[in-house]
Amino acid sequence: MPKKIAIDTDARIIAEIGRQPAGIGMDALHALVKDVISRRSLQRRLAQFVAEGQVVREGKQRGVRYRLASISGEASITLPLPVVEATAEAYVPISPEGEEIRAYVRQPRQMRTPVGYNQIFLEAYYPNETWYLPLELRDQLRQIGTPPDDERPAGTFARNILNRLLIDLSWASSRLEGNTYSRLDTQRLIDFGQAAEGKDALETQMILNHKAAIELLVNEDDLVDFSPYTIFSLHALLSDGLLADSSACGRIRHRPVDIGGSVYLPIAMPQRLGELFKIILTMAKEIRDPFEQAFFVMVHLPYLQPFEDVNKRVSRLAANIPLIRHNLCPLSFIDVPERAYVEAMRGVRA
Repeated sequence: MPKKIAIDTDARIIAEIGRQPAGIGMDALHALVKDVISRRSLQRRLAQFVAEGQVVREGKQRGVRYRLASISGEASITLPLPVVEATAEAYVPISPEGEEIRAYVRQPRQMRTPVGYNQIFLEAYYPNETWYLPLELRDQLRQIGTPPDDERPAGTFARNILNRLLIDLSWASSRLEGNTYSRLDTQRLIDFGQAAEGKDALETQMILNHKAAIELLVNEDDLVDFSPYTIFSLHALLSDGLLADSSACGRIRHRPVDIGGSVYLPIAMPQRLGELFKIILTMAKEIRDPFEQAFFVMVHLPYLQPFEDVNKRVSRLAANIPLIRHNLCPLSFIDVPERAYVEAMRGVRA
């Protein structure tokens, strides 16, 4: 039997949209490509295509349809291939080991082995003895992340750039979740309370939730730390109005969850989740290097999946706790390609 040729997912999506001159809705499009991409990931890719001008989004709410952007002349013959290739190259430099992981997580789900939570991964880490970030990288990060005047009280630098941080981090972190707000839309919402036209109310809520959570980190920097109270507070603010069960905001989940596009099966028992959640935060507190602290929580909180949803958002903002307290430049995630970030999260679970 001839070997089936792997088709680039982005090219597949573009091709299916191109077959519908009048446009196609999300449900119909996902039905055509659900064998290669989850619905949530498809929403993210469509948002990226719209932002890049490849695809046009028309209509509102349930009436939204997507079609290829119209162009004139002979260029229409060659549009799909070069644009898709450019999108695929929007990545970050990775090691040979990273290349192997990326190739693995890009395989169809049926070709990947289902896995559960590996507690040995956490147990093998010893704060200030085990390092995810090598010394050379930590030194480089400190050099480029230290403001000129770093002798001021903790949190001073973040407060001085609060307005910019509110806009940049709210926009970039939401973008990694498939939010289609532009940076300018985000600025108008945060500065003037002006919601963007044609956007889903949940997208607006997501931006405002980020604003509230960031203000907590910066304005209460002397109180926030890697304690359950702080992380629960972050989750409550970030998930406000976004969960089907409002009582799940700010608490350990009490039901099993699965992750779209992944073969990872998170722990289901609430008691066990609570125990490991506390262990992770205790270990994070013991880490002395702020950059290692930040990376540790970005790895282990999403891996554990202690909440029903919004785990990655919590980890991204929690990663800024040590940076803010040490007067280092906070992480805004502006230049992080969505695909690279999603595949990195899947790689941790692989």
